[in-house]
Amino acid sequence: MVEKNDFLRKVMRHWTTGVAVVSSAWDGQRHGLTANSLTSVSLEPPLVTVTLARSSRTHALVEQSQVFGVSILAADQDEVAARFAGHGEWDDRFSGLEVFTLETGVPLLVGGLAHLDCRVEFHYPMPGSTLFLGRAVAFRLMGDGQPLVYHQRKYYRGCYE
Repeated sequence: MVEKNDFLRKVMRHWTTGVAVVSSAWDGQRHGLTANSLTSVSLEPPLVTVTLARSSRTHALVEQSQVFGVSILAADQDEVAARFAGHGEWDDRFSGLEVFTLETGVPLLVGGLAHLDCRVEFHYPMPGSTLFLGRAVAFRLMGDGQPLVYHQRKYYRGCYE
């Protein structure tokens, strides 16, 4: 089984994705993590999915609060992506960063290209992770900047000429 998992990782590294921070808050705690498992599922109703490892603090907060936020990162936010991916020592990954909230109170990152504020509609437990299907209840666009993208375990700034 390990060989198949390693091979799948190697294959999926060839899939270029956008980079987002998925965040949540509950009972005075907040946390977020870098994710590229974001998928738009439906426009009507507005549904997206994220998959979170059960071992993450963000998973626990989403499970308790039933809300999550998505900050789609801009090309110049590679250091933010690394921070929320767990690189470095951060008791509070949001420390020193500007945040705002929309409807649910989840922290969203200033500087991102776009933001979604979601309520969990369904969750699908899997071995080691959970797929959360969320209804976007609020949206915010910040501009037409370049996206941060991820390919072959590296971040790239923008992809358009």
